[in-house]
Amino acid sequence: RGRWRIWHARRDIEILIGLLLRSLLRQPWRVVFTSAAPKTPGWWLRQLIRRCDAVIATSPRSAAFLERCDAVIFHGVDCDQFRPAADRQALLADVGLAGQQVIASFGRIRPSKGTDLFVDALLTLLPHFPDWVGVITGLCQQHELPYLEAMQQRIAAAGLQQRIHFVGDLGTADIRSWYQRASICVAASHREGFGLTPLEAMASGCVPITSQAGAWPWIIRSEFGLRTESGELESLISAIQSLMMDPVRVAAMAVQARSVARNEYSVDREAALVNSLYAKIASNGACR
Repeated sequence: RGRWRIWHARRDIEILIGLLLRSLLRQPWRVVFTSAAPKTPGWWLRQLIRRCDAVIATSPRSAAFLERCDAVIFHGVDCDQFRPAADRQALLADVGLAGQQVIASFGRIRPSKGTDLFVDALLTLLPHFPDWVGVITGLCQQHELPYLEAMQQRIAAAGLQQRIHFVGDLGTADIRSWYQRASICVAASHREGFGLTPLEAMASGCVPITSQAGAWPWIIRSEFGLRTESGELESLISAIQSLMMDPVRVAAMAVQARSVARNEYSVDREAALVNSLYAKIASNGACR
């Protein structure tokens, strides 16, 4: 009910439209931009960002590439939608995995996500851990099919087709169910803007293992998760093995992961911080 309205943009064309409405049509907009990109903006985007009233980065990594950053606000996760299973074994039984433990990877299937690293780690470890299975969710685009087929061939050659499952591009409800079935979530990306899947896993009572990409170095702590060196297979194998060997530790870390997601990375907390910035620029003009 104040004088100003907020135009919150995530892309260059969205900033441009907001600036045109504000400057050309003289409408009462305050323009906010959120950047998650782990790289320096190009010339055109820099010019647009300079004209914004406030700039948000989703991590210290993305903030470091910006000429100005008024707030670092981490993305949050809906901890009501993503929550631990009431009965994990029942969910596993629903998909024919009763008595098994699941280690999963979520997101697109492509080289930048390190899907092949995850598969190669499973090929090394699963023969020594008969109670574990690997699950990989996510869309594989047409041009990435040779990448997927190469992984499937390696799995077949190792005789592990029944223990490493590609379950495809799933709907939201099915994704949430797989988070609940999993004990460990691996995010082995080489690069990320932010990387939300470990937070979704944490909220679901699943222990995250990540690379150093995205916002993960600022989120993942040893009491509830592990970080590995990006792109290094042996580092990933070592981290996964240390958890597979210690189910008591996994269970304790899962409880802590859920607690941290709820207390530090909820979507409600993210919204409150964004709203606080809105209020500031609506009353004072800009954050410069």
